[in-house]
Amino acid sequence: MSMLTPPGMGGQYRITGDKYPRMRRNRGRRRIALAVVASLTALGLIGWGTLQLIDVFTGGGDKASAAGPAPDCKTSPSPSPSPSASPAKALPKPGQITVNVLNATPRSGLAKDTADELKKRGFKVGEVGNAPKTYDKKVPGPGIVLGAKAAADAALPVLGTQLTGAELKTDNRTKPAEVDLVLGTAFKALTKKEDADKVLTTLAKPKPTPSATNKSC
Repeated sequence: MSMLTPPGMGGQYRITGDKYPRMRRNRGRRRIALAVVASLTALGLIGWGTLQLIDVFTGGGDKASAAGPAPDCKTSPSPSPSPSASPAKALPKPGQITVNVLNATPRSGLAKDTADELKKRGFKVGEVGNAPKTYDKKVPGPGIVLGAKAAADAALPVLGTQLTGAELKTDNRTKPAEVDLVLGTAFKALTKKEDADKVLTTLAKPKPTPSATNKSC
């Protein structure tokens, strides 16, 4: 055995001359380890890139999904507070309105009976007679309430409460307190006084306009 041979070593590692044998690692295992590390790194990058793309195209949908779906909130109208409620309309009283009762039907005495009933309800009565040719036998409904344009929001709706289904129309007259009641073919009788008074009260005190501010989830 050569003096260069380390103690306890022999065989193929025995040094017989002045040259040392090279002790090399197993290159196959090293390559396998590097391949595994490279594969894991590549998979990690691919997964991270996929998550980034999902976040871009969904606008952070993953976070929203994790938090759960947004609650289905419904908006319900709520009446405006009393200070902002519509003020009561300054409607004329029946005693401030003069009604001309005109009969456009072939039935006689209809205008007089209607005028007497309106007088009992507090209206002033003007002309009582037959309707002019413009309306004579040409009103198929219960009747027409006809007055000046200035009476569209005053005398016309007040008198209209006395006859359900009456058509409200305006003309070029200049007296807003004088209104014609033209009785049509379908006229049977005036609206009951109790019902007419209820409609008139509602007309004078409109309900507050609802505002969609309340949300329930």
